[in-house]
Amino acid sequence: GPAALSMMLHMFGWSGDQKTISDVIKPVNGDRNVNPEEMAYWVLNYAGWLRLEYRVGGELETLKRLIAAGYPVIIEATTSLNPDDTGWPDDDLWAAHYLLLTGYDDATQIFIAQDTYRGPDKSIPYEQLESEWKPFNYLYLVVYLPEQETEIQALLGSNWDRDVNRQNALAIAEAATVKDPNDAFAWFNVGSNHVYFDRWNEANAAYDKARELDLPQRMFRYQFGPFLANFHGHRTEDLLALTDYALQRTEMSEETWLWHGWALYRQGDTNGAVEDWRKALSIRPGYEDALYALNFVGATP
Repeated sequence: GPAALSMMLHMFGWSGDQKTISDVIKPVNGDRNVNPEEMAYWVLNYAGWLRLEYRVGGELETLKRLIAAGYPVIIEATTSLNPDDTGWPDDDLWAAHYLLLTGYDDATQIFIAQDTYRGPDKSIPYEQLESEWKPFNYLYLVVYLPEQETEIQALLGSNWDRDVNRQNALAIAEAATVKDPNDAFAWFNVGSNHVYFDRWNEANAAYDKARELDLPQRMFRYQFGPFLANFHGHRTEDLLALTDYALQRTEMSEETWLWHGWALYRQGDTNGAVEDWRKALSIRPGYEDALYALNFVGATP
């Protein structure tokens, strides 16, 4: 995340590096995930006049339209870890990373990607990119200057409106489940888009279907919608089991410790919850959600 974002910001004349960004939003080296919300927060507060918007339900034509207008785009996509990076026996080596897309060629049907894991100027076929993009709800991020906002609005069309964007993304995900009812990622995206609208029952039903169909081992390192849906749907046992599993796969995850703590709190274990929330803060100092949780029970950080 910070590496891809720093490459994008350099295109706007920014002179820092990825450490400048990660020192704020990913200060602990073992933290394996940066959310788009965290990158947007950093740009808003630390990148001068620059702005960052992110949307979901992206389509290839959206990416091409932005790139053609001079706006590189960051997307979140899957990658396969090197076997040397295995974390446990039977590791599926599935992981996520951010790609900076800087060009495309309709004649050869490829995007040009700056890949901090694999190298610069990587050619990715349209079909492959669409497949590797799907597990993350077709998330895309764009950086621009304030005076360019009207142009960005025009390029995004109806997707400039966040609620409309989520409704569009939900329609894309639901259509994918009709096309292939065994598409676990499509069901997961249905759940995530319902979470945006606080539709907890619908979200849980979709996430349950996705999990029945089998998800990659590290899925909950990167996406936390099921934690919110379980919590707000009052499925405390499910929340505890899911966060336990996620912590086995990614121990350094402030989001997972946060929701594991809320599960313990719901079960009456306030002391255990406080320990979890302090653990979340140790991974990401200043983490607002953990500070809120501690304040909620009258505990100090």
